[in-house]
Amino acid sequence: MKHIFFCLCLVCVQSIIAQPSLILLGNVQDGGSPHIGCEKECCKQLFLQPDSKRKVVALGLFNPRNNKRYLFEATPDITTQLRIFRNYTKASTDLPDGIFLTHAHIGHYAGLMYLGREAMNAKNIPVYTMPAMKKFLETNGPWSQLVSLQNISLQNLQNNTKIELDRDLTVTPFLVPHRDEYSETVGYQITGPNKKALFIPDIDKWEKWNRNIDSVIASVDYAFIDATFFDAAEINNRDIREIPHPFIIESMQRFDKLPAKERNKIYFIHFNHTNPLLQPNSLAAKTVLAKGFKIARIGTVVKL
Repeated sequence: MKHIFFCLCLVCVQSIIAQPSLILLGNVQDGGSPHIGCEKECCKQLFLQPDSKRKVVALGLFNPRNNKRYLFEATPDITTQLRIFRNYTKASTDLPDGIFLTHAHIGHYAGLMYLGREAMNAKNIPVYTMPAMKKFLETNGPWSQLVSLQNISLQNLQNNTKIELDRDLTVTPFLVPHRDEYSETVGYQITGPNKKALFIPDIDKWEKWNRNIDSVIASVDYAFIDATFFDAAEINNRDIREIPHPFIIESMQRFDKLPAKERNKIYFIHFNHTNPLLQPNSLAAKTVLAKGFKIARIGTVVKL
């Protein structure tokens, strides 16, 4: 019954989408929640009673002026995420008009497999990729089969070069430092007729970037940024040098000096299954909100 109520709420929200808007379709790190092999308390109950709102990070971009829908990230949860997106927009099909990828880590592109002939057998879905990501998909199976069978149609992206989706609606990729084993990693600036959004689900550390994150946040109206781990304590069984991300406590300390208006733009996103921000009533979540930041939750809609 809880799941049905959630879906109905999504349809209700559609009525307020009268201009290009972003719809949050997931906020969890690549491995999902519950996480494979997890024996911790954060996952035990979820294996027995899954939470339908815990899905891997993705955004939906809806342009009601021409009824075009674009997906940012192709996650392992793409099947239900596309249906949620469809319910929001009252579309006639689950398939989007295009998919923008950030990089070649499993939570961000593995959902492409469901566009293949074993599942949807889609036809020429535009998939926007940077050069190394494009080459990776073209030259490695099973992804190359999606290309050869024309399930997907790869579209070229270039660093800091905008893609025009419609008048007053553009998407601009930009490189960020991350573990680039198979492809480069990008974030996106999504610019609408009135507002701009920043989407950086993965980055190593703010200090490694050749741009000042404070200035970038100042240039947009919404900032969906990497918050994989709350602090080092939650991953004391892993070498953080292998999986570097900005800790939330680091980001809060850095952004604490920003005016309240700037802090209020920030939506923390991409939570590891151990991250206490996944629990709305946790002390960590209450602390983040008290400091003027936002926590990205599935179903959030922001107007562009």
